Amino acid sequence: MKNYFFFLLLFALIVRAEAQKYLGQPLPGPVPAVFAPGLISTQGQTEFGSIFSKDGTEFFYAAEPGGKAEIRYMKLENGKWSTAKSIMVHDTYSYNDPFLSPDEKRLYFISNMSMSGSGEKKDYDIWYIERRGTEWSNAVNAGDQINSAGNEYYISFTKNGTMYFSSNRKATDEKKENYDIYTSRNVNGIFQAPIKLPEAINTQYYEADVFVDPDENFVIFCANKPGGNGGGDLYISYKNADGAWQLAKNLGKEINAERYEFCPFVTADGKYLFYTKGDEIYWVDSKFLRDLR
Repeated sequence: MKNYFFFLLLFALIVRAEAQKYLGQPLPGPVPAVFAPGLISTQGQTEFGSIFSKDGTEFFYAAEPGGKAEIRYMKLENGKWSTAKSIMVHDTYSYNDPFLSPDEKRLYFISNMSMSGSGEKKDYDIWYIERRGTEWSNAVNAGDQINSAGNEYYISFTKNGTMYFSSNRKATDEKKENYDIYTSRNVNGIFQAPIKLPEAINTQYYEADVFVDPDENFVIFCANKPGGNGGGDLYISYKNADGAWQLAKNLGKEINAERYEFCPFVTADGKYLFYTKGDEIYWVDSKFLRDLR
């Protein structure tokens, strides 16, 4: 009997610790739920990309109060989450789409700030800041190998540091929203020339906001093309054993609706899919992703 109560208590502690990793929120099931309503997902502003660190003790997300995006940060210390703190905010520029590098020493993001950090806004580039103890460095542009004269959106990484991102660098005046998904290998700390993913993923329509599984087994991305459920939908493409990407599949009506779905992120333990629907962050048990394969 004592062993029974011991294991029951241990199970309860494990469940509590699991939930505490996610701001103490009730864990979701197969039906998507708004994440941290009233705390993170609030009325009167849009919340964008959100990510947890691998150990679940840090949370980054972007919010857009007053029409200008900023990046916020929370940390779990001594069993309690800190209040959200704006770590990237500016009177003129927007900061969005936060994502940690594989070693979590850098926080990548996108911004429309000028190269000098002052003056007029420009197109969106990919930038990063580096940890300096408990502080962060000044913003560093990711460089010409990644950024172009067009917009670059959303960033994610494989375990070996290969970057996945989207860009409209090939767009025309007639099709300015022709975003595609690219990948760039990191060789000795230097990003290589980006390669556009194949037609199984990229089409003549809009593909952006890509999350890559760290082991590169699949990508989840937003696409706005015929056959969807309205607006931009989330799609998934799995990689075959021969390295070829399968034709992308819609994640279905349980995830996608008439509103725009974007900014996907799967937690490091693979248990939960986060994404933005309309103007709020949602999360859902990710078991269904294996079934889609």
